[in-house]
Amino acid sequence: MLILTIVNTIDSLLHLDYDHYEIIVVDDGSSDQTSMVLMNHFPLILHQEPINQHIVTKPYKAIYKADVEGVVLTLIVKENGGKGDALNMGINASCHDYFLCLDADSMLQKDSLKHIVTSVRLDKTVIAVGGLVQVAQGVKIEEGGVVSYHLPWRMIPCAQAIEYDSSFLGARIFLDYLKANLIISGAFGLFKKDIVKAVGGYDTETLGEDMELVMKLHFFCRNNQVPYRICYETDAVCWSQAPTSLGDLRKQRRRWFLGLYQCLKKYRSVFANYRFGAVGFVSYIYYTRGAS
Repeated sequence: MLILTIVNTIDSLLHLDYDHYEIIVVDDGSSDQTSMVLMNHFPLILHQEPINQHIVTKPYKAIYKADVEGVVLTLIVKENGGKGDALNMGINASCHDYFLCLDADSMLQKDSLKHIVTSVRLDKTVIAVGGLVQVAQGVKIEEGGVVSYHLPWRMIPCAQAIEYDSSFLGARIFLDYLKANLIISGAFGLFKKDIVKAVGGYDTETLGEDMELVMKLHFFCRNNQVPYRICYETDAVCWSQAPTSLGDLRKQRRRWFLGLYQCLKKYRSVFANYRFGAVGFVSYIYYTRGAS
């Protein structure tokens, strides 16, 4: 399943309808032969140019690069440091002003990148944009386009597909209308690189590094009087594999809720704080219910 997942993910990225972008894959000391799979499928060659450590991370062991269909593909093999540390390494290695985070088991539609940068082009104060995440079981994608879709046949993925629709097509649209986005899914989010570097990147100690980063950006911008917006774009679609067993679902949700609790506790001063507007009076209270 891993081989299909990582190769299909990169294949979807190679077919994006966008002019200038790069793909960076970070192998965070995995034991599942991710690097070997990629080197067998793409013409990656060892690269000697060092990575500037703007954000401190665990050291990397090797860097490989390839030009695939006009897109630069970079593979970074590093010591294990967790998801936040791997994301920070990717930020350090990136060449553009904005970066997009994507899970290895996710695929983007061909027009997703074009849609998710729309908010940035229309408003230069936008520092982060979240996209619409959908359950991948039941979808068939070829060259970045959806060929067919149906609700997953199995009960557990099907229930999650309905739950995702409730969250991403309901609550998050409402919170975006209030300018009170508090979470950008770790599966699919666009960020302005310089401001993320200014706040120190992703936290490597919390399980909810995606929510922690968004809350940290709110804090930084409010405390430094930086004009900013954090948006949500429903036309930018990402298809992500959902757990198929109760055991895997339990592990995922335990991680989500523990990460949520850690973030709400760390930033409890946001609660009902007039300085944070609807973020403190609506979003914070909404997420104390354990909503995703």
